[in-house]
Amino acid sequence: MSRMIFVSNRLPVTVKINKKEVTYEKSIGGLATGLKSFHEQADALWVGWPGFASDRMKRSQLDQIESSLLDDYHCFPVYLSEKDVTLYYEGFSNRTIWPLFHYFSNLTEYDNTNWQRYKKVNLEFYHKLEPFIEEDSVIWIHDYQLMLLPELIKNNHPTVKIGFFLHIPFPSSEIFRLLVWKEEILKGILGADLIGFHTYDYVRHFLSSVRRILNVNHNFYKLLYNHRHIEIDAFPMGIDYQYFSTHQVDNPIIINPQEKMILSVDRLDYTKGIIERIKAFKAFLDKYPKYIGKVRLNLIVAPSRQSLPFYDQLRSEIEILVSQINGSYNNRDWMPIWYYFKSFSQDELIAYYKAADILLVTPLRDGMNLIAKEYVAARTDYLATLILSETAGAASELSEAIIINPNDEIQIANAIKNALEMSKKEKMQRNKIMHERIQRYNVNFWAKEFIQRLDKIQFETQIKLPVEALVNKDELIKQFDASQKRIFFLDYDGTLSEFKKHQCKLHLIVH
Repeated sequence: MSRMIFVSNRLPVTVKINKKEVTYEKSIGGLATGLKSFHEQADALWVGWPGFASDRMKRSQLDQIESSLLDDYHCFPVYLSEKDVTLYYEGFSNRTIWPLFHYFSNLTEYDNTNWQRYKKVNLEFYHKLEPFIEEDSVIWIHDYQLMLLPELIKNNHPTVKIGFFLHIPFPSSEIFRLLVWKEEILKGILGADLIGFHTYDYVRHFLSSVRRILNVNHNFYKLLYNHRHIEIDAFPMGIDYQYFSTHQVDNPIIINPQEKMILSVDRLDYTKGIIERIKAFKAFLDKYPKYIGKVRLNLIVAPSRQSLPFYDQLRSEIEILVSQINGSYNNRDWMPIWYYFKSFSQDELIAYYKAADILLVTPLRDGMNLIAKEYVAARTDYLATLILSETAGAASELSEAIIINPNDEIQIANAIKNALEMSKKEKMQRNKIMHERIQRYNVNFWAKEFIQRLDKIQFETQIKLPVEALVNKDELIKQFDASQKRIFFLDYDGTLSEFKKHQCKLHLIVH
């Protein structure tokens, strides 16, 4: 296989700077796990940000970090300044793309300064990557922070095979067209030869946007753009099934056997539907009071993006709502919601997975949601009960879960009741099917399938000849005059010929 290069906003290694030492910590799970076997190949490389602002670092320190990452971890850093982090990452990526792609157009900011920095950082990624690119390299770029990078590479290295995968939803064309810089984003992504999404819904949304905005049609998920053939497909990301299904926890969670546990695990984000979830739990207690004192909600919220004001506001709303419900329903022996605002280790989360009777996953919009898959995989007793939002990417794979509308409090309340009262036989039937699917389509399958598809892509050159080279106009008119039967073809809406941006004059010839 040709040299493989992975590019993402963050490296799979986090660099922490202390006063006296520099430490390196490998990422666990998700993308890092899926690409591990490919990344460990002798000449493979991973390019990305190591996680700290470089402004106050000496050049000698940065050179040392660069050397250590390259020699020990097969990684190469792209350093970002504090201003880069503020404008490119917190600004354009998380205040423009993140809310818009998750259908929160009311929270989307359109700041040209942030956009210019986004372009600058994407170009910086290209400059750092460029010395490592060979003619037959295979480059896989990840996620919404680097949507301009595929085009930058393809314009300068046309023989390189480029893959791009978006880990968040791609919105409908009606939402996407609200983006001020929509054409630049689409053209940036179309620099890739293979474009991947979690679900076919996202694939269709992307193709619709390309058709409506760039006037480029597709044929069976393939596009002809700039004389190149581009493939677009769905590659649902999986988990490390073996790890979650065999992991033995150090400290199992001990709960009252007379009490059922509902688990909720998310990082702090408005797309996760945490407020709606808490209200639905209250609706459950109101509608089915017989469960008061018998069911508790363990609400785990991991800190995230606390530098953005809206996230602080969201945290306050969560804490106020939890306090109100606990104040209204609790007694000396029971508290309805146990709230944790902290990050848990993987071992701690698996302990909760194994103890929870129900996992409540109700994002308002989510690219995939691997938490749902982790929970099912960890429950090798086949007694897990998953309540899952229909707007999470995972819902298309885990249809045996109880699927709900995340905005419908009563439906979620009823789903909780049904989950609590579901028979053991039905739980096991549902879980066995989900286990087989998750085990088969694990994260290694996902990575291998994408890379193999990318490696097999054959470039096809589309040669456009002038009309005169294809048709002899004089001969055509001669045959038309001599014919006894004549057929007129009338073109409409790009059916017989490509869309034209400019109006054409219509000439009527009468013989």
